[in-house]
Order: sequence, then C-alpha cells, then structure tokens
Amino acid sequence: MTSAQPVIPAGPRPREVRASVLAAFQLVEDARYLGTERGPRRRRRARRVAERTIAYRRLARDVRLG
Repeated sequence: MTSAQPVIPAGPRPREVRASVLAAFQLVEDARYLGTERGPRRRRRARRVAERTIAYRRLARDVRLG
C-alpha cells in the first residue's frame, strides 16, 4: 500500500454521524433562512416543524443503526 491509498477501517465506528443526517439539518437551516419571504407565516412555521421532525427522526435512526 502506498500513502496515496486511503486506509480502510476494520469496521464501522459506533455512533458515527452520517452525511445524510448532516444534510437533513442543513435543509432545515436553509428552509429557516431562505423561506422567510414566501407564503403565509403559519404555512412556513408548519413546514419548518415538519422538516425539523424529519431531521430528528433521521438522526435517531442513524444513531440506532450506528
């Protein structure tokens, strides 16, 4: 093996945060800041709550699997 080749870990690390979870959190944050000028306030708030719920459920699932 040369230094240019990545080292493959023996197994998955426990409680490893996955990119999908981080992407879900980013979507929630983006929705908070980019969605401020469109639609009624109630609809925006409901969407934020739904997106946050999805992100938390994905995080919980990934933590359980990890």
